[in-house]
Amino acid sequence: MSKILSIETSIAICSVAIHDGGRLVGLLELHQEAVHGSKLVPCIKSLMEHSGYAMGDLDAIAVAEGPGSYTGLRIGVSTAKGLAYAHDLALIGVNSLDALARQVMPEMDPGDFVIPMIDARRMEVYAKVLDHEGNSLVATRPEILDENAFREYLEQGAVYFVGNANEKARKCLESPRAVFRDYLNGARWVGEIAGGKFVRGELADIAYFEPNYLKEFMVLKSKKNPLLS
Repeated sequence: MSKILSIETSIAICSVAIHDGGRLVGLLELHQEAVHGSKLVPCIKSLMEHSGYAMGDLDAIAVAEGPGSYTGLRIGVSTAKGLAYAHDLALIGVNSLDALARQVMPEMDPGDFVIPMIDARRMEVYAKVLDHEGNSLVATRPEILDENAFREYLEQGAVYFVGNANEKARKCLESPRAVFRDYLNGARWVGEIAGGKFVRGELADIAYFEPNYLKEFMVLKSKKNPLLS
């Protein structure tokens, strides 16, 4: 029976969970901006203590690999890799959108679709398309939201939209077949997927594992000449 600590930092939420044999035994979340760097490790320590687990009891560390916030993913993945290496544990990467979509699967019927989305600023989102069984139909990619976005799926059946981009999606995706569920990313769902990946031996290489940022992190350079300032 696998014991897995899961970390989710794809968006502003700092979320950690422990699963034992697929059963959720502990969950701790902070819904605050810009706290991953200072709060993630204390959250992990607090969760472990209150759940009665030590690092030596674990079999694996799971982490949301992206897409999502550059800073959040960097902190989450580096922490997961450090813990896995230091305690000789397996490392499991989970697509952030797959974990997000998992929350609505019990509501879906055959022929329905789920489109998990993470806000990427302006009218852009990170999204993918899955069927009612969680099979990927369209791979993770950046998508511009407009009145034609995902129209081909809305013409076929009910489409469940889930994630922190729903507010802006509602403004342009007008269809009676669009179902919006304002669920957010959480380590609970990362852990559920990670349990299956652990059993199947789908483990990450600690040395080479990196977040899936989808887009390069851009640093805007000042136009001012530092020699003249």
